[in-house]
Amino acid sequence: MKSPLLSQPGAVPAEGADEGVAAHYGDIFREQRALADGTGLVDLSHRGVLTVTGEDRLAWLHLLLTQHMTELPPGRATEALILSANGHVEHALYLVDTGDTVWAHVEPGSQEELIAYLESMKFFYRVEVADRTDDIAVVHLPAGSIAEVPETPGTTETVVVRETPHGRDLFLPRERLESYAAANGPLAGVLAYEALRVEAHRPRVGFETDHRTIPHELGWIGTAVHLQKGCYRGQETVARVQNLGKPPRRLVFLHLDGSEVHLPAAGTPIRLAADGEEGRQLGFVTTSARHHELGPIALALVKRNVPVDAALIAGTTAASQETVVEP
Repeated sequence: MKSPLLSQPGAVPAEGADEGVAAHYGDIFREQRALADGTGLVDLSHRGVLTVTGEDRLAWLHLLLTQHMTELPPGRATEALILSANGHVEHALYLVDTGDTVWAHVEPGSQEELIAYLESMKFFYRVEVADRTDDIAVVHLPAGSIAEVPETPGTTETVVVRETPHGRDLFLPRERLESYAAANGPLAGVLAYEALRVEAHRPRVGFETDHRTIPHELGWIGTAVHLQKGCYRGQETVARVQNLGKPPRRLVFLHLDGSEVHLPAAGTPIRLAADGEEGRQLGFVTTSARHHELGPIALALVKRNVPVDAALIAGTTAASQETVVEP
């Protein structure tokens, strides 16, 4: 789905998973600084949007998601995962309940598969799942933003807000996207948004995850996985690793050598600097970015036993690490 904001001056289309919205509007660092200062907005209208209604919605989602849902108060944002039977991460949902509806946004293009799974698990529960991607766009306002939430005159549906420490996600009617952006700019592209995500050590499905990722590796325990509940697919793996062992890999934050022209791409091998380019691979880059203050940075997955103070290389680029997930 192509955003109408791609017609704005300076807009450069994003590629890959974020295709459909702008990578930037001509000045990546200016856009980052604006977001860091609490101004502007990010067009995330390519993300999937779904709703769950019905009186059993919270109890039903409690059985399917890694998050405790039965006592979620209206207006409180949360996040949750759907795991495979073996405990591997399949979906991440960013949720808020309004008192009669659970709203969620998910990775672009993943909503159809997710909704098919949810529909297969309805059984006798009084719930309805709807794909709202065609009529609702996600807009991100950074932390500290004083932009007002628009009203929706002539409709019974208000603009839903999901407020987090990182900012507010608005579930905005698509026909309001251009007018709202014009009134609450400046616009920032997803490259600026991603750079701040990397700085905050926040994992993303499809970027920091692969087919064997478990939540412990990325620091999702406590934020997206509630340990005082059971009854969801993959829960046995979560409990076993939490109580009896350690995850095989861990997420790290990397400060990269700023003299390099190119950023190491996702999948670039991580090795000990002392071993050089021919050394044993110990992990790989998941997301890299250029930050307006920190310079080139990245998130990476490495083997759990990599020393936390070890100097690393990402491909040929020197890298120092900060611990995100303890070994």
